[in-house]
Amino acid sequence: MRILVHDYSGHPFQVELSRELARRGHAVTHSFCPGWVSGKGHLRAEAGETLVFDPVGPTDPIAKDRFAKRVLIEAVVGWQLLRQVRRTRAHTAMLSNAQIPTLVVFALGMALLRRPWVLWHQDVYAVAVRSFAGDKLGGLFRFVATAFSIAERWVSRRAAAIVVIAPSFVPVHEEWGTADKVTVIPNWAPLDEIVPVPRTNSWAKEQELDDTATLLYSGTLGLKHDPTLLVGLARQVIDAGRPVRLVVVNEGPAIEVIRDEARRLDVPVTLLPFQPYERLSEVLGSGDVLVVLLDKQAGAFSVPSKTLSYLCAGRPVLGMMPSENLASALISKAGGAVVAPDAHSLPEAAAWVARVVADPELREELGEASRDLAEQEFALAGCADRFETILHQAGR
Repeated sequence: MRILVHDYSGHPFQVELSRELARRGHAVTHSFCPGWVSGKGHLRAEAGETLVFDPVGPTDPIAKDRFAKRVLIEAVVGWQLLRQVRRTRAHTAMLSNAQIPTLVVFALGMALLRRPWVLWHQDVYAVAVRSFAGDKLGGLFRFVATAFSIAERWVSRRAAAIVVIAPSFVPVHEEWGTADKVTVIPNWAPLDEIVPVPRTNSWAKEQELDDTATLLYSGTLGLKHDPTLLVGLARQVIDAGRPVRLVVVNEGPAIEVIRDEARRLDVPVTLLPFQPYERLSEVLGSGDVLVVLLDKQAGAFSVPSKTLSYLCAGRPVLGMMPSENLASALISKAGGAVVAPDAHSLPEAAAWVARVVADPELREELGEASRDLAEQEFALAGCADRFETILHQAGR
């Protein structure tokens, strides 16, 4: 088959799937938006690879808080994706992390072209916007949520098949009348690319973290996260008699929030931009405890993929997130801790972190359990088989 895979964010496991499909003999073009600021995967072809990379959209960073401009950019990306479909003569396309305006333009164009496509549904955007409207977003976003709900249902009905990342998405598609097209395939992380490394590694030495107990967060910080919890957690661990340094690898407005809060609470902090993907194993390996954040409003419609990378890295994981989230079950299964994402849970979370930081044998045991679970859950071959079948059926 000729397949176009578009992942707006450029995340690691989507491109790993594209590589596997290309290894199986398909002509695969992998598309992403370079201007979307997030942690990126291995987005360049290696010698001998048949996988083609073809980015779309702006290369300059997209201002996520400029709503009108974002909508225009996302609509243009939809048009550019249609041109990619025609240029690559793709039998079918699959879209992951595509924004609503992108999906609307793309679905309309694919209907006119009479071409099938697959929706890889990573977030239910309408539910997300409705959850935050009037709180983190202005009250007018309630109208945006309504429009997104109509649009998201409309594009779902026009997809030939839908892949969702958790069973919690299925009731939404039952309400939309699209559940008969839905397959649940949980996300994963690349086991061969994110691997356990020694705690004292080259990156840790470069950042002067090799002799410092480290509480590390690496990934997006947006509406679904309260970054002040990271600082409050570090403060309470220090107050428990276990000095730690907070390390946050991120780009965006949350960095200033963390810097100000760290200054207020007198917490040592290292703030770094997103690091090259080839160094991600070292970055994650430098954390004595890796932290996941997710607001309670996001519990049903989002599964933080950083959790999966953390497990691959073989480190102890703390999740400050809703217990019903799919990632929470993985953290608990690996022996990590899961607490509610609010200030009331900080003492419990800090006590767990302090115990892990103080006990090298426990850290090693939890790290091995994390990696073992990742190896059990994230086998690429089985996931690729299922995607290959879905794409083949959609492209008939």
